[in-house]
Amino acid sequence: MNNLLFDFTVDKSTNSVLITREFDAELSLVWDAFTKQEILDQWWAPKPLASKTKVMNFEVGGRRLYAMVWPDGKEHWGIQQYTLIKPKTNMKWLSSFTDKDENINTELPTSEWEFNFSELNACLPDRQGITKVSMVIKQKSLADIEMLIQMGFKEGFTMTLNELENLLPTLSADRQALNK
Repeated sequence: MNNLLFDFTVDKSTNSVLITREFDAELSLVWDAFTKQEILDQWWAPKPLASKTKVMNFEVGGRRLYAMVWPDGKEHWGIQQYTLIKPKTNMKWLSSFTDKDENINTELPTSEWEFNFSELNACLPDRQGITKVSMVIKQKSLADIEMLIQMGFKEGFTMTLNELENLLPTLSADRQALNK
């Protein structure tokens, strides 16, 4: 197995969380995993929670309304409002906690997320087929970023990214089978 990069840094001077994660999969597959509802719902929640999308319109000005669902059925809702999409390269969204009717919970912070996707190139033969995703999650204030960290964001999002890492080999095999 490759030695895949994972870095999680809190930059209090810019009220940001910086995350870099490498995945052993092609860029197009990793992009699809972040942008297609049927794939997102397979990994966008730390176990034992499950992701359930109610609405997704992946375009600038569109949104994804989804819940993280506990085994007992309790739901935690959120919305991602897409503000920038450059296919297979970059996207941004605003992320807020909501209820199932899209009413934003103003007691919890809204975050600005930016994703940059890149496939490591042939000049590194042992790194071919590896996709790097760099994420910047900005908060309005230091208090907001500290609240997210206290809520267990690092642990939960690390577990969520691990769910994607575990899912990618199956998605890759499925894609290869379709292309035969």
